[in-house]
Amino acid sequence: MSCCTTNTTTLTAEPAAAAGDYFPTGEALKEVVRERYGAAARSVKNGAAAGCGCGCNANPSTDPITADLYSAEEAAGVPAEALLASLGCGNPTALARLAPGEVVLDLGSGGGIDVLLSARRVAPGGKAYGLDMTDDMLELARENQRRAGIENAEFLKGEIESVPLPDGAVDLVISNCVINLSTDKRRVLAEAFRVLRPGGRFAVSDIVLTGELPEAVRRSVAAWTGCVAGALTEGEYRSLLAEAGFAGIEVEPTRVFTAGDARAVLPPDTIDEAALAEADGKVMSAFVRATKPG
Repeated sequence: MSCCTTNTTTLTAEPAAAAGDYFPTGEALKEVVRERYGAAARSVKNGAAAGCGCGCNANPSTDPITADLYSAEEAAGVPAEALLASLGCGNPTALARLAPGEVVLDLGSGGGIDVLLSARRVAPGGKAYGLDMTDDMLELARENQRRAGIENAEFLKGEIESVPLPDGAVDLVISNCVINLSTDKRRVLAEAFRVLRPGGRFAVSDIVLTGELPEAVRRSVAAWTGCVAGALTEGEYRSLLAEAGFAGIEVEPTRVFTAGDARAVLPPDTIDEAALAEADGKVMSAFVRATKPG
């Protein structure tokens, strides 16, 4: 099965009520995401680039969302498989402040690149946790950790809506284009707030919307698992962070995407040209910062 299309879940721009139309929700949608990202991990294990994360380009190095996120120095410091499995839309480790001795948690750690880079920066005395729900990704991440020879990292199995760490356990929560995939973002942000120590920081790269997307885009499973259809608007993101208790909220655009970029990301015939044109300029990669008071 391709990581970008399946016979049962790829949708066209037909109305939601059309005969035979199917759009999974809740646990069913989570299972679609799990399978797609598991397929991406298996692709890397077989020697190919993941090719399906925030984009579904066959070559992540030219994907408009995933390309050129890490410097040559950063890429040289991790196994090639960690870079091949990078499915993010930014580089939170480059934009977040990190200091030796700190504890970092990466929500949706995938192949582990952001965990490994963070672990190096918080050494000595610090630690980096990665949390992922996909067994294939966890296996890949742990192998990348072994190859990198990094001891101050740990990969945990779990869901970002229910973090398996105690209250106040970390100094920094990062994530790379994963929160937008959750069907319960309010709970994700509440969990991030819970596990942070007073004064702890939230610093994530994510897809953020500058306006409402066409219904055809929002109902596309391919777009959702490619990080677009499930994204929050900037106003929604700010509101949910404030509701969770965060202060000092900032949303900094890093890339703004066009309809042409979308054509490179989504599988052919998934969404019609009119819907793509309506979404032009409404999707951006952004660095989202906030602080837990105290």
